[in-house]
Amino acid sequence: MYKAIIIEDEYHLREALSIMLEMMAPDKVQIIGYAESADEAAKLIDRLQPDLVFMDIMLKNGTGFDVLHQISYRKFHLIFTTAYEEYAIRAFKFSALDYLLKPIDAEELKTAVDRIPNLKERFLEEKQVSELSYNMNKAPQRIILPTQEAMHVVKINQIMHCETSGSYTTFYLNDGKKIMISKPLKNYESILLPPDFFRVHQSYLINTNYIVSYSREGMIEMENGVSIPISRAKKEAFFKLMKEE
Repeated sequence: MYKAIIIEDEYHLREALSIMLEMMAPDKVQIIGYAESADEAAKLIDRLQPDLVFMDIMLKNGTGFDVLHQISYRKFHLIFTTAYEEYAIRAFKFSALDYLLKPIDAEELKTAVDRIPNLKERFLEEKQVSELSYNMNKAPQRIILPTQEAMHVVKINQIMHCETSGSYTTFYLNDGKKIMISKPLKNYESILLPPDFFRVHQSYLINTNYIVSYSREGMIEMENGVSIPISRAKKEAFFKLMKEE
């Protein structure tokens, strides 16, 4: 069972989340503490050493980022709860951090709890927090790609193309490096957007800036020498995009 802390400055939202957890995950989550201010939250995390933290971004006397920069204990899984708009949701995805939108949906909460990694993999990386803080204030320039070995911070313009196989996605970078992630391509299609990126096929998402040539028959040649097919369903949209560029 996960020992959890809820950090939220609005009482009714704390109570609602607590009740939902008791209903949706009674055998998985035990709430061991609450906090409503940044200072209180940082002290609580270090003292109770939870497995799981639900945290709002805007708190009394500070933000969730202030909390994360203050704590020394980091062996927990973090789920942000936020009412932020779509641009901020992209920032969460670029930073590889979990989030739930307010008002929190019970089924989405259950899904978030179900996908929490096992204990040995739970560790909040400072680079994830730094990237999120950066991406919340500017158009994202970097993306975090988590693997079992490391958190890879990659400049978006380094990505040449992505290829999916089942629930895995491989990122091909302009220096020849490949990074395989245990997430499907659709997770990245929603944040790597046109005109720079385009999903030309069920298996491929490409960076259009690295296209060398493309044919009417439906083949794309990339700068790294890879040939990528354009699916029949994507041809019209792809050719239109290239004309606009």
